[in-house]
Amino acid sequence: MNVPSNLKYTKDHEWVQLDGDVATVGITDFAQSELGDIVYVEVETLDETLDQEEVFGTVEAVKTVSDLLLPLSGEIIEFNEALESEPEKVNSDPYGEGWMIRIKISDSSQWDDLMNEEQYKALIGA
Repeated sequence: MNVPSNLKYTKDHEWVQLDGDVATVGITDFAQSELGDIVYVEVETLDETLDQEEVFGTVEAVKTVSDLLLPLSGEIIEFNEALESEPEKVNSDPYGEGWMIRIKISDSSQWDDLMNEEQYKALIGA
């Protein structure tokens, strides 16, 4: 199970990478493997400001649909439009080309509450 050490994680299996006040968000390798083949990613919250843990979109797999929860409060400033035509990138490269959104964060203190690599590995039993 791939759990990069340079990222932070949520209990809902999202990963977060911070660059200044912009966070890139996707779902973890564990999450994509549990969901199975991803067929659709929907984010209708572009340009909206949401609170931490609010639903920002959904990911649809062959077997199920799951809500995506915002790991940090802020404005959703970008959606990975490549996922519209190639949602399978979430399966093949969840930490790279399969990223989902970018957020301009509004509360940097929330970053400290996210899990590090070791804490996330403990959560998933890796």
